[in-house]
Amino acid sequence: LDNDISDLGLELTFSVGTDVFGAMEEVPLKPGGGSILVTQNNKAEYVQLVTELRMTRAVQPQINAFLQGFHMFIPPSLIQLFDEYELELLLSGMPEIDVSDWMKNTEYTSGYEGEDPVIQWFWEVVEDITPEERVLLLQFVTGSSRVPHGGFANIMGGSGLQNFTIAAVPYTPNLLPTSSTCINMLKLPEYPSKEILKDRLLVALHCGSYGYTMA
Repeated sequence: LDNDISDLGLELTFSVGTDVFGAMEEVPLKPGGGSILVTQNNKAEYVQLVTELRMTRAVQPQINAFLQGFHMFIPPSLIQLFDEYELELLLSGMPEIDVSDWMKNTEYTSGYEGEDPVIQWFWEVVEDITPEERVLLLQFVTGSSRVPHGGFANIMGGSGLQNFTIAAVPYTPNLLPTSSTCINMLKLPEYPSKEILKDRLLVALHCGSYGYTMA
């Protein structure tokens, strides 16, 4: 999405090969998708439809079977009271997070270094916020409320071990932090003060499940 695909020669269409119970099938992402080329103008729609296919449509029978069994024990009306973050905490409990271990196993990229003022402010804020808000931060960046056995050195990403990472983002007024949970990356704007950093971070944490990036 961040690159112009006009001259890459990908020749993608709105149809992808997917594994259906061990057999590869060409599946249209929308009606007539096999004859619709992916272009710079429609690439966002293509990515959205591929994501929906991989995460829901391709495994919809399995999802339905799981839900049928799950709801035999817990009715949907009870589960609907909670969002996914609250449900995970109900199942797993509130963990104790060792901030010093977190700091020791964090990497910095895109221009940040450990001694930068923004990074120092960030860890001071993490020390100041409540245990519940630390859990929200962990969920916001990694997608999980749990620290793995052995601490942050063993935290996993989408392709294996992946340290918690903080990446620099140019600051603009009211910009919120964002994250890439598959690589455990917090994209932290270069805030001009600790107070602004804390305010923006807490807004992102408490609204993160709704996908906000601006406030």
